[in-house]
Amino acid sequence: MKLGVIHYNTPGATVEEFLDWVAATGFEYVEMMSRDVWPDESVDPGDEPEKVKAMLDARGLKASALSAGNDFVLLEEEAIQAQVERMKTICELAQRIGTDTLRTEGGSPKDSVPEEKWAEAMAGCLKRCLEFVEPMGIKLAVDNHGWVTNNGDLQVQTFEMVGSPNVGANLDTMNYRWFGNDLATIDRFYEIIAPYVMHTHLKDGTGARQDYVGAALGDGEINLKYAIDCAVKAGYTGVWCAEWEGRGDKGEGYAACLKWMKANCP
Repeated sequence: MKLGVIHYNTPGATVEEFLDWVAATGFEYVEMMSRDVWPDESVDPGDEPEKVKAMLDARGLKASALSAGNDFVLLEEEAIQAQVERMKTICELAQRIGTDTLRTEGGSPKDSVPEEKWAEAMAGCLKRCLEFVEPMGIKLAVDNHGWVTNNGDLQVQTFEMVGSPNVGANLDTMNYRWFGNDLATIDRFYEIIAPYVMHTHLKDGTGARQDYVGAALGDGEINLKYAIDCAVKAGYTGVWCAEWEGRGDKGEGYAACLKWMKANCP
């Protein structure tokens, strides 16, 4: 059982305070943010990744992934090149903190990229990254996050267009519902995404868009256990990473999530 937590909406104002809290909770893995190891992208990160790795080691923690914060909904060459070069640096930072997984974004909608070109745009950028990702042994786990990638069919189309075992999914169990998909469709998405899962965000809640309310795991409306079962059946053996967006005390919210995970994650 590999249980982790994302560095988002958690106790702790600094990286060190966040990691102190994680170590005290019982989680063993953390998904770190790119700004944790590269606070100012206008300058060289220096030895910041090594400092973060030392903080992880001192607390007996491991990085499950590093969030990339990229935007691949692009068709213009100059913009693509800039994002690909940035991604290469993020991959190097990930290795320096001891993880081989990047939790990547699809990107944001743009007038310059029509919806029917979203999969083509993302796949094109991801393919450009393969020249360094594959030799480095890095996995790019594309999150179903925001407006572009909360469609399981589009995700699968993108992965098939890329055609690399180094590119797959970060399965966020709640985002499909947040976007507005019904529960039956979400269960189907769990099924078709399962073979591509490389990292997870276990998240629960109710409602969509302006009616969305986050909840502790098991207290929302989605079929969390089914999502887990689909991933396990497809061969997933990675980290189960909690993400809580509920109301109230953050520590209590994540404690409830961890209790559910210990009872339900393999």
